[in-house]
Amino acid sequence: MKEDGRKGGGAPRIAGRSGKVELLDELLDTILAEGASVLVFTQYVQMARLLERHLADRGVPCAFLHGGTPVARREEMVHRFQEGEVPVFLLSLKAAGTGLNLTRAGHVVHFDRWWNPAVETQATDRAYRIGQTQPVQVHRLIAEGTVEDRIAEMLTRKQALADAVLGAGEAALTELTDAELAELVALRGTGR
Repeated sequence: MKEDGRKGGGAPRIAGRSGKVELLDELLDTILAEGASVLVFTQYVQMARLLERHLADRGVPCAFLHGGTPVARREEMVHRFQEGEVPVFLLSLKAAGTGLNLTRAGHVVHFDRWWNPAVETQATDRAYRIGQTQPVQVHRLIAEGTVEDRIAEMLTRKQALADAVLGAGEAALTELTDAELAELVALRGTGR
């Protein structure tokens, strides 16, 4: 095998090169052994292509929807997933964030994190639709000690602040700490 993970100069391989992929494999093995279906979101189309190939190499049936997927093909993939023909649905975070009803999914995996928690929530909501009859588990894969880990911490703080302000209306403002209130109302300079 070459240094860049390519076998014979073909497409890159990710097996054995990523703890995140290994965790995804373990998670998928458990989910599929239960006969459940899963949505796997990534913000990077190229990462989804790598995952698609990796899953194919493992014999795991999957479909991959991205922004360039034609409408007819998109509808056919959604139908196949909803009918249980394909248990793993790889989705580009932005392309699949709206307009899909994927109630077959009992699991949602966010392979990588997006800066805006509302974008992730909107993607997760593809499984929380009218007709959903099962609980949905959401899994976020985060590599510890990385930029992604810092993004996750930032998202947690942002979500807690938003929940405190929006969750209980005006009364929530009185429950903020001084530091949280200062963060909320601080003016941000443009650097000029």
